Amino acid sequence: MFTGIIETLGKVTSLRHEQGNLHITVSSAISNELKIDQSVAHNGVCLTVVNVTDDTHTVTAIEETLNKTNLSELKEGDLINLERCMQMKGRLDGHIVQGHVDQTAVCTDFKELDGSWEYTFEYDASFGNVTVEKGSICVNGISLTVVNSKPNAFSVAIIPYTFEHTNLQNVGKGSTVNLEFDIIGKYVARLMQR
Repeated sequence: MFTGIIETLGKVTSLRHEQGNLHITVSSAISNELKIDQSVAHNGVCLTVVNVTDDTHTVTAIEETLNKTNLSELKEGDLINLERCMQMKGRLDGHIVQGHVDQTAVCTDFKELDGSWEYTFEYDASFGNVTVEKGSICVNGISLTVVNSKPNAFSVAIIPYTFEHTNLQNVGKGSTVNLEFDIIGKYVARLMQR
């Protein structure tokens, strides 16, 4: 379980395909502290650490994960948002995030405002996922608040700290991002369908 508060940025140093899997090696400030079998969110995707060196760690994304996330679009040198799992004794600063991406979205608009940024994302509403005004959404692993909620789109407002410390700085029109919708909202939506 995660909070959506990004701990650090990592840089993709190597991508290796093996059958339907993608082995992703990342260099980051926390890589040397990780342990094999540890769960770490990479752009909001919960992946298991399979190898650790002095300054890198490697995770494996299987075909199912690659089909539902933006990880298949990674290139060497890309920045990736990293978050280690939540500690039970800690504060929940963001919202409850499972690291299970529901679907991807495309950035359809990006505005630099006076001291902040606004991103608009469009997603396929046929999956049944919804956003609500002032509700939580996880974009590339970042816990954000929804503004301008629509049936298949929403916007988020970004403060300078979040912009500077996440890979949103590299997201523009046409970029694909990972979405994890609010777990409570997903359960309520499922109950309402019955």
